[in-house]
Amino acid sequence: MKTKYQNIILATIVICLGFSTSCEKIAFEKEIKNTPESNFFYLWNEVNERYAFLEYKEVNWDSIYNVYGEKINHDMSEDSLFIVLGSMLNELRDGHVNLFSSFNLSRYDITLLGPVNINNRIIKENYLGTDYYTTGAFVHDFISDSQIGYIRYSSFSNSMITNNELDYLLERYKNTEGLIIDIRQNGGGYVDNVFRLISLFSNDERLLYSTQIKDGADENDFSLLEEVKSEKSGRETYQGKVAILTDRGSYSASSFFSVCTYAYEDVFLVGDTTGGGLGLPNGGQLPNGWTYRFSITRTIAVNGENYESGVPPNYTIILSDDADETGIDNVIEFASAKLLE
Repeated sequence: MKTKYQNIILATIVICLGFSTSCEKIAFEKEIKNTPESNFFYLWNEVNERYAFLEYKEVNWDSIYNVYGEKINHDMSEDSLFIVLGSMLNELRDGHVNLFSSFNLSRYDITLLGPVNINNRIIKENYLGTDYYTTGAFVHDFISDSQIGYIRYSSFSNSMITNNELDYLLERYKNTEGLIIDIRQNGGGYVDNVFRLISLFSNDERLLYSTQIKDGADENDFSLLEEVKSEKSGRETYQGKVAILTDRGSYSASSFFSVCTYAYEDVFLVGDTTGGGLGLPNGGQLPNGWTYRFSITRTIAVNGENYESGVPPNYTIILSDDADETGIDNVIEFASAKLLE
């Protein structure tokens, strides 16, 4: 599993270095001047040739060129140029797309994709209570008359998941009727934690998804699909059914984790479609020294689908409008009921 995934990462790093070298060569050989016009065209062209999802998202990048090219003029300030270039990139509606300068950061806010599908206060007051357990980045306890184990995992970037943490979770909840892993509003983090968390309920080798890199200027220029598999091990795993809770704030590594669950019959998704972010970002440098990044890979699920815009749940359940009044998280309640069926 990790070997193949690391190959993809290595290839990505090589491409990154290639970008840098290429930029330097172009700047040296063609003597690209540091003007608003040259920076605009350079960034537009890089996205045009290397961004993995123009066709998937049906983005008319030529039209974007016309719209934003009209905003560029030779005498504009750095701040004005940054606003135009950042706004152009945000047309991609991708949380993995950024422009960096010494004075600002351009980003697309993934929380705009849909409603927040969780109320953390309700969970603390009415599900976890005051004597819940904290194990590494996991907050957890029994719910539903101790029949269900509830694990809240708010970020894949808090720390690296350890075997000791997983062993403790497994031992504590191994006799429950089902397990809930709540990754709502989990914005992602270390992709390696995806595979560590999967090992809680998987110890065999199976296809999780496939990935490929945008490696040419044509819209169909992608590398061959590289399979990413789970790792065969002798570790014990959770034997019951597992429900994963998601919403539009479940992004990047959370989407990778969600798409991996499609490979398991006893694991299902409950909540809202994730925020997507299944492309690995990479980038380079503009003639003026600003840096950028955007997604250069795409991920194909085991069912052959590309879920860059969001991994759909098996059961769509949206938090009730009256949750504040009732104190009930109907997403958790639905997942619990399905696990107890």
